[in-house]
Amino acid sequence: MSAEPVPAAAADATTAPARRYSFHVEEPCEGDRVAKFLEAFAAVLEYTDYKALLDSYCTTSAKCNRCAVTCPVFQVTNDPRDIPCYRTNILLEVYKRYFTIGGWVSSRFKSHFELTDEVIDEFAEVLYRCTACRRCTQECPMGVDHGLMTRLGRYVLSLIGVVPKALQVSVREQLEGETHNTSKVPQKAMLHTLDFLSEEMEDILGVKMDFPVDEPDRDFAFFCAVSDYLMEPDTLMGNAAVLYAAGDWDRWTIGTDNFDGINYGLFYSDWHLENIIKRLLGEVDRLNAGKILIGECGHASRSAHQFVPVFGDRERYPVLNFMEYTYDCLLKGKIELDPSIITERVTYHDPCNIARSGWIVEQPREILRAFVPNFVDMSHAGRRNYCCGGGGGLVSVDEIHDFRMEIGGRVKAEQMRETGAEIVVAPCANCKKQLKELVEHYKLPCKVMGLHDLILKAIVIPGGKSPAERKQEAELYA
Repeated sequence: MSAEPVPAAAADATTAPARRYSFHVEEPCEGDRVAKFLEAFAAVLEYTDYKALLDSYCTTSAKCNRCAVTCPVFQVTNDPRDIPCYRTNILLEVYKRYFTIGGWVSSRFKSHFELTDEVIDEFAEVLYRCTACRRCTQECPMGVDHGLMTRLGRYVLSLIGVVPKALQVSVREQLEGETHNTSKVPQKAMLHTLDFLSEEMEDILGVKMDFPVDEPDRDFAFFCAVSDYLMEPDTLMGNAAVLYAAGDWDRWTIGTDNFDGINYGLFYSDWHLENIIKRLLGEVDRLNAGKILIGECGHASRSAHQFVPVFGDRERYPVLNFMEYTYDCLLKGKIELDPSIITERVTYHDPCNIARSGWIVEQPREILRAFVPNFVDMSHAGRRNYCCGGGGGLVSVDEIHDFRMEIGGRVKAEQMRETGAEIVVAPCANCKKQLKELVEHYKLPCKVMGLHDLILKAIVIPGGKSPAERKQEAELYA
């Protein structure tokens, strides 16, 4: 179980004025913030398994700074505060000083670290300059997961109310709102959207596909990012086209009680992360589905893939990313992709949440090579990819837009330009938003799409219009 939030005391006339961060905090904790921070940290240690990890990290040296050479933020700023182990060591110093016997003893006999309001302010600021991409973890000779330490630090801060309002609001809609999705889309509106997309697919593909809704006992309970219903519908229609062409239309369903795969708890609060995962599992139980099928979204996929086994049952709830499903269909000859349709130069951006661990790296590339003649990879691709610059939930924090453009995403923008690609495939809702803003900010001559956006153009639909006919119609009405 994750630690539950510790209520922050309301400010009174005697407390200090609210601290200012680069992000907006709705109800910043005031009063004795040091005591509240330590109380929250103690709760996390009591109710989670982080203590063993921290004990392990404390026995090593995490100050060699080798991680600096891999961090895209530090590469731009050269600011020592942006070195990953700098952030990690603040958290480790707090742990050693206040939660170990050695720290207690040393504080009595020699100079020692002390937690102050100033340290808390700096800690909060540097944690939200980190995209939590975990590229630095591959370089650390001690095996310290600095991305995990960023998440732990944010978790403790969130328990005293120090968290960007944008992340908090997104989670409230999932946990507490009536719609249970980050865009506040009512159930009725979602159903109307599916009806509209069904008609759209009939116009595009030449066959009628009515989305299966609340169908029990199906093999797959499908969860995509809610943005695929609204802002990225070609991704969802591409998913549907693959299922139809593969002959698996009767194997999947969308649930109306919970249809958003997004889980922003991953970025700042294990407590919220757990609650959202359990809500997703409740929908799978209600539908009596066999597997969990997640759309393209990188962070939605990682949230389910990594934490359903933690808060649920790995054997009972196997998790599959849609690109894995499509790749399997391609290998088995269940789908056909026309290689004459996509003539543009295409590159692929690896979402950190699915690529850093090596989980999904080659599958999307093999799919692209099957029907995109002019595919080119980015430098530092795959597990060593560079973050889009909006990872760790930063893409949702509008106040730090300039940071995301000029610092967090600068390396990625340079990568995209170097490829000369006209299309950048980014299978993640957050990455798409960030990369589209980078394209606009740096005036890059390309457009950003999902993998299944391209598949929608090239897939052969039994009994439907050919890809060539569809391309001709699209050009005619463009």
